[in-house]
Amino acid sequence: MLSHKGRILIADDEMVNIKVLVATLSDYETVIAKTGEQAVIKAQTSQPPDLILLDINMPGMDGYEVCRILKSNPTSRSIPIIFITVQASVEDETKGLEMGAVDYICKPFSPAIVRARVANHIELKQQRDILEKLNITDPLTKIANRRRLDDYLLTSFVQAKRSQTHLSLLMIDIDNFKPLNDLAGHDYGDQCLYQVAQAIADTLIRAGDLAARFGGEEFCVILPATELAGGKKLAEEIRKNIENLQLRHPDESIGCVTVSIGCSTVDECMIESSALFKRADEKLYQAKESGRNCVI
Repeated sequence: MLSHKGRILIADDEMVNIKVLVATLSDYETVIAKTGEQAVIKAQTSQPPDLILLDINMPGMDGYEVCRILKSNPTSRSIPIIFITVQASVEDETKGLEMGAVDYICKPFSPAIVRARVANHIELKQQRDILEKLNITDPLTKIANRRRLDDYLLTSFVQAKRSQTHLSLLMIDIDNFKPLNDLAGHDYGDQCLYQVAQAIADTLIRAGDLAARFGGEEFCVILPATELAGGKKLAEEIRKNIENLQLRHPDESIGCVTVSIGCSTVDECMIESSALFKRADEKLYQAKESGRNCVI
């Protein structure tokens, strides 16, 4: 049974080398690629490796080209790469390190050295992942924070305009939140923020969709490749799921906690992501003016 210490992609065209490395790294989950093209594909899946052991000399696309492609793509740029090679000259090692590799392992392999270097780089990668997650996560609600929201909205907007695909944005605001805080206290308010945020995140099922806290009692959802009808449908699901939480509002005349949602979609007239945000915010205001607990 795997110990789940990490996932390692081994890219080598020699089966004997693959067998040795797989046996040496039996504590880890290993993924195999026998060509450079396969390595690129397997490194950019929804479950990317924590580390890549990459042979330099492969037919077709060599290790240097694989490294260049992976380091130029934001989705795979942070994956550490260790070159495995018989080329041990200072020039070769310098070239690899300058391209972004973190280490070199020379053939023939020493199992003890392979295990030690892999363990070190896996640990460093996992520590970086933890720090990065803390850096883009809202500490109260445990979903993405404003920094992550801004970065992802800009990236998604540029991609949507370039590929001429849809992109929808939801602006979500908890109704009557100020009296909730005033009457029940900030501890209860924080509990409501957390539960609402989790209900929003749990409604999303696609890996590319992002739920984030905008600030205060406001949240955003970014929906790539989603037209307006799809955005409205998901917004309604979010609204209903939050209503079904039956979170008590301290003002009995209000009943339970609800949200209002504004939805907008990129159109050909928008030249900046701020225009998409502005329209969603306008629709949210209309939802508030229309009696709250609704989607506009």
